[in-house]
Amino acid sequence: MFYEPRNGHGLPWDPFKAIVAPRPIGWISTVDALGRVNLAPYSYFAIVHNAPPMIAFGSEGMKHSAANARATGEFVFSLATRDLFEAMNASSGNQAEGVSEFESAGIAAAPSRLVRPPRVAGSPAALECRVVHAMELHDQEGRPSNGFLTVGQVVGVHIDQRCLRDGRFDMVAAGTIARCGYRDYVEVTALFEALRPTDGGAFPPVG
Repeated sequence: MFYEPRNGHGLPWDPFKAIVAPRPIGWISTVDALGRVNLAPYSYFAIVHNAPPMIAFGSEGMKHSAANARATGEFVFSLATRDLFEAMNASSGNQAEGVSEFESAGIAAAPSRLVRPPRVAGSPAALECRVVHAMELHDQEGRPSNGFLTVGQVVGVHIDQRCLRDGRFDMVAAGTIARCGYRDYVEVTALFEALRPTDGGAFPPVG
């Protein structure tokens, strides 16, 4: 099968997001200009740079998270885990502007150190970020897509000590989850390790 997205795929379900999967879930908290808190999950989410560390999330439409991050210059990523799945899923509902998903979904919040948005208290890891890029995406003809990309530089990292094993963050212990296609998700339950050719048979260097 081959198709051009502009002509449609002819399938009952769009395969695009199932092919590019699993995808980490950006569980993003923000505050608006009035200090009202918002929390929402985004599966258009990734690391985009290492030094300095940067992460990005994409919003189809100018949703509250993207608008708030652009207005205030800050957001927080909290790691979504299997134990927190129901809370994460509940926070994906469409709430009116100014309504906090922390409150509506019964999610406990914890204060951040360097930015105003709180983090999810029960999450084993959180990244405090300051916005360095916020833009609308355009297609190959230069037309606006109504898709908005927000890139944040990580300025603070929270890690639950219980998820540190031999100096590594243990994703299996944390129960990290990711979004697959359709309405499917996956939990990290097993890992395998492989050295790169440039590692010379030694343990991979840090980073």
